[in-house]
Amino acid sequence: MNSTPRALNRILLGFCGLVLMLAGTCGAALAYVPGSAGPWQEFTLQAGLQADRIRQGTTLDGQEDSWLWIVLAAALLLVAVLGTAWIAAQGRGRTGVFAYTPGPAGSDAAGAAGSVTLTAGAAEQALRAALLEGNDLVNAVVTTWDFHGGPALRVRLFPRKGVSPYAIAAVTTELIEALDLVAGRRTPVLISISSGARSRFTRPERVS
Repeated sequence: MNSTPRALNRILLGFCGLVLMLAGTCGAALAYVPGSAGPWQEFTLQAGLQADRIRQGTTLDGQEDSWLWIVLAAALLLVAVLGTAWIAAQGRGRTGVFAYTPGPAGSDAAGAAGSVTLTAGAAEQALRAALLEGNDLVNAVVTTWDFHGGPALRVRLFPRKGVSPYAIAAVTTELIEALDLVAGRRTPVLISISSGARSRFTRPERVS
């Protein structure tokens, strides 16, 4: 329901996994394959000589350090900016408005005109409080998301041990329909019923 860039995340995770797998393979080969250390030492020697040639070739007259360090610093700064943008792109899509009714074009009989806004926080708290009135749930998490240009609810329910998921879903549906009557519109809803640590270790309620 959120706008997390899942395709980009999978590509980055796959690339990081591939790099780690190659590093682990090379490390295992150096440790357990006889004679593999010699070619690696030769490779690192040649790589060091090549790096030294590049450093000497990019050092200006009168300078001690290569200008490639400036390029490297700029590249690292770019990576930091891209990393910050990537982190900011995770989990977006939340909205703060659950329902909005515009006011009349002119003034009403009292001479006042305006609009009515039901915030997402008010709707979430009302629905969560209604869900937790009974003893069937350990916890309930209600969030509001922007879905196809309008608000949608995501309801995560954590029932107690031994409670029927069907009964919880039925009660939740009734409460959401009541909320739709208050808001004056039908709201798309995603209901997920799962068990967390508190659900697994909480004893079922018994009536004596």
